[in-house]
Amino acid sequence: MTDLERAPILRVIPGPTDINANGHIFGGWVLSQMDIAAGIVASRRARGPVATVAIEAMKFIAPIHLRDLISVYAEVERVGRTSMGVRIEVVAHRDLGATEVKVTEGLFTFVALDANNRPRAVDQG
Repeated sequence: MTDLERAPILRVIPGPTDINANGHIFGGWVLSQMDIAAGIVASRRARGPVATVAIEAMKFIAPIHLRDLISVYAEVERVGRTSMGVRIEVVAHRDLGATEVKVTEGLFTFVALDANNRPRAVDQG
């Protein structure tokens, strides 16, 4: 699926406070954006609250620059009894949208939570 055929879960522009000593955006800032987007998708699929329990795979491919517009794409890749894996991809749009660069990707695992914050079954439908 191309970027034109799918909608990002989040679109955000990092600010000056998100820059590290090298002039790039902090990896932790990117990770938090990924977790937010994945959490949105996971909670929709679980029809309720979820919690991040693992980051199974994460790869930084290219740096994010100040003034990049970041699109975070996420989709449920697998569903277990109480957990699900969400695949995340982050694309930076540069040069007023003329350039797109895949900057990171990852696989996050979430568990569905009940009213007592204990794992609960995810509807398999």
